[in-house]
Amino acid sequence: MLEAAFWGLVGGLALVLGALLTFVAPPRPRTVGRVMAFGAGVLISAVAYELVAEAFRTAGGHGAVAAGIAAGALTFFAGDVLLARRGAAARTAAGAPAGAAAPEADTDAQAIALGAVLDGIPESVVIGVSLLSGGVSAAMVAAVFISNIPEAVAATDGLVRSGTPRARVLALWGGLALTCAAAAAVGYGVVGALPGAVAAFVQAFAAGALLTMLGDTMVPEAYARAGRVAGLLLVLGFAVSFGLTAAQAAA
Repeated sequence: MLEAAFWGLVGGLALVLGALLTFVAPPRPRTVGRVMAFGAGVLISAVAYELVAEAFRTAGGHGAVAAGIAAGALTFFAGDVLLARRGAAARTAAGAPAGAAAPEADTDAQAIALGAVLDGIPESVVIGVSLLSGGVSAAMVAAVFISNIPEAVAATDGLVRSGTPRARVLALWGGLALTCAAAAAVGYGVVGALPGAVAAFVQAFAAGALLTMLGDTMVPEAYARAGRVAGLLLVLGFAVSFGLTAAQAAA
């Protein structure tokens, strides 16, 4: 369980790294978009080969995979809708009309943190689950780490511009990194003790949440920032992640 927590922390610390990079030398939007595109490709491969395929193998003929994917997708979608409405309410309360461009209020930090948790916890649970097969999934750890950096960069930039103290920003991401470590430990300890069908449901749930996050936020944002090259970088990320998975399976 400690090993699972360690690897979950490694993925979560990318949030802190992203914040530090923004403090020192904020990257250009195009660079952030390219990293996001590559990370999206890595995550898609990890979801397919580390989550759905493994869930199908352990489901034992039950409909746990389909049910889990649907539940995860709907949960993330509902959370995303609530966050969007909360953000609109915050901007309106600050005196700007709903839908108009306005600086984020400092109170939006809680909404940003919740958004990171919505995808950070399933990702970390997956890292913990991967240890059940005998070793941590290098592809999954890489996917989480790579995807967390641009997310932290974009959020940190907005928070700093709104006047949030840097110490508070670091505390925010540090707390989420610790949450990721705990989620990975729970994924290893709890999911490992569950019956096959239940464990498959949990894995598929994480897959559905991650795929919805990719389609709703990460891929569109990557394209908006990086342009058409985002598609090529997504394929490159997928290929690199698949290569890591194949190499680990052959070892």
